[in-house]
Amino acid sequence: TRDWSSDVCSSDLAAVDGPALGAGTQLAAACDLRVATAESRFGVPAAKLGLAVDRWTVERVVQEVGWSAARYMLLTGESVTAESLVGGFVHRLGTLADALAWASELAHLAPLTIKAHKSMLEGVSSAPARVVSDSDMESARLAAWNSNDATEGRRAFAEKRPPRFDGG
Repeated sequence: TRDWSSDVCSSDLAAVDGPALGAGTQLAAACDLRVATAESRFGVPAAKLGLAVDRWTVERVVQEVGWSAARYMLLTGESVTAESLVGGFVHRLGTLADALAWASELAHLAPLTIKAHKSMLEGVSSAPARVVSDSDMESARLAAWNSNDATEGRRAFAEKRPPRFDGG
C-alpha cells in the first residue's frame, strides 16, 4: 500500500505545447490533468529506436490514453494528436495561459477532498503498482468529511460565497 498521509494534496497539471514524445508523454501521463494546444502530439517512439519502455509507462499510458491509442502508440511508434485525445488523456485544449488559469482555479479546491479522491483513484486503478487499501481510502474519505474544510464548504455554499479552504 501507499502512504497517502504524506502526499501533496493538490493535482499535478501538465501544460503541453507541441510534441511530447517519449519522456514527454511519460511526464504528461504522470500528471493528474493535462492541457495541450491543438498542435500538441503524444507518443512513445521506442519502436523506432529499438528500445522498450518500462512496465509503469505501458500501464500508465494504457490507463490514461486508453487501450486502443496506447496500442497504436507503442506498436507503431507513431504519435497521436492532442485533439484526438480530448476527453481522455487531454482534459482541455488551450494555451499555457489557459493551463495557468485552470491551475489557479484548482488551487482553490479542498485539499483533503483532492487527497481522498486521488487515493481512491489509485485504489481502483487496474495497475498492480497502484494498490491502495480499502481502509486507507476510507480513512482519507473520512478525514475530508470530518475536516474544517468540509464545514467551511457547506457554510460558504449556504452563504453563497466562494469557500476558503486551508487543508484543515
